[in-house]
Amino acid sequence: MKRYQDYAILLLRIAMAIGFLSAVSSRLGLLGKRSSGWENFLVYAESVNSFLPKSFIPSIAIISTFLETIFAVLLLIGYQTRKTAMGASILTFLFALAMTYSFGIKDPLDYSVFVFSMGAFLLATADKYRWSLDEYLLRIK
Repeated sequence: MKRYQDYAILLLRIAMAIGFLSAVSSRLGLLGKRSSGWENFLVYAESVNSFLPKSFIPSIAIISTFLETIFAVLLLIGYQTRKTAMGASILTFLFALAMTYSFGIKDPLDYSVFVFSMGAFLLATADKYRWSLDEYLLRIK
């Protein structure tokens, strides 16, 4: 199975990037009728982060959207992949913990948030990232 590991790493990078891009596109209204929209995202962010003051929610929404966008782009091109994957793992783990606190354990399990987070963590442990900007930059040094 080791011979397929490079493919698995590439596909994991792409799947995670698409997951982030889908969420961001929806909240920014880029998916047409299928979009949730920014206002609905703010309501959801407030319910997920029920333990925080309401005044924190807009900042959390903007920061998480920015990070998800950056992580998606960096994962797609494979730049700083180890650091990006670790950041994605931490962000999604915090999201899973917030969901658990606010809704109970069932929602983050049903939506595979812990799986996404640990997939990102596993990606961060890879030895190399074939078909990535990281690999290209190593070759030209």
